[in-house]
Amino acid sequence: MRGKQVARAALSVAVVVVVFVGVLPQITDFGDVWEQIRAMTPLEMLILGVAAAWNLVTYLFVIVPASPGLTYPQAFVMTQTTTAVSNSVPGGAAVGIGLTYAMYYSWGFSKRDGALAILVSGVWNNFAKLGMPVLALALLALQGDASAPRVTAGVAGIATLGAAIGVFALMLRSDDAARRVGTIAERVASRLRRLARRAPGEGWGAAAARFRGQTVRLLRHAWVRLTVGTVVSHLSLYLVLLLALRNVGVSEDEVAWVQVLAVFAFIRLLSALPVTPGGLGVVELGLTAGLVAAGGQEAQVVAAVLVYRALTYLLPIPLGMATYVVWRRNTSWRRSAAPDPADAPAVT
Repeated sequence: MRGKQVARAALSVAVVVVVFVGVLPQITDFGDVWEQIRAMTPLEMLILGVAAAWNLVTYLFVIVPASPGLTYPQAFVMTQTTTAVSNSVPGGAAVGIGLTYAMYYSWGFSKRDGALAILVSGVWNNFAKLGMPVLALALLALQGDASAPRVTAGVAGIATLGAAIGVFALMLRSDDAARRVGTIAERVASRLRRLARRAPGEGWGAAAARFRGQTVRLLRHAWVRLTVGTVVSHLSLYLVLLLALRNVGVSEDEVAWVQVLAVFAFIRLLSALPVTPGGLGVVELGLTAGLVAAGGQEAQVVAAVLVYRALTYLLPIPLGMATYVVWRRNTSWRRSAAPDPADAPAVT
């Protein structure tokens, strides 16, 4: 395990060095980039700061509906702490999930409640990540910019999103359907685990049935808030990028807002692959390449991308360190964890 961690860390460092030392300086001079950043007015910086601050809190609108009983201050501490871990530690996404469980448990939530919140919020986020490229391509098509590769990508995106929603809907249909989906997933995962010389999975069918019952009960009251919160969260992140581009001088005539949305959506989907913590290097290179190809001037695009990443990737790290201290020291939120409830009867 230690060898894998070292290899993952080495890969992350290599990617970051290649992008920031080898590739981006070939696209534009960093001196010109700094001049573009310095040229922003105090008002433009203030607007960006407000947008970044708003973006920091929008995920609360997802995690609170998914966690009945969780307060907004607790949700803020949780989201900022786990984001900081995900952005700064190789394999940070997995570490962040473990820390999320620990926080839920310390605040009196059962392990099952914590797992449900993580799974449901994760499903909604993945739906948004799959849906945004489809939306962007549809908007480009409406504006008459529907090239053959984009149409192909759009069809593939619609098929993927439809399949994901279809599987999720099938799981929610009945306990028997959930068991079938879980059993099929177990067989596929077990074959992959055998290739990695690991023990096969067990009990996925029963777990899927339990998850189905809990999810139905949660979504009956929270699906609207979850959906609205997820859309707001993703669009708020996009808004920070759009404002950064406009404030360094990339005009609507050079790169239209819908082109920015398309690039943002596809890179957001790509960054889900855990190559580096928080997609460091991968996101910067992908956004720069896409936005320059769309018509942006190189120095301005790189400046905007670096400002965007400073506000959405770097800023949460020190903030998350502070919220971690709050979690460790604030004993007033501590509760004895509730025991996991017995399996509830089937929900129809």
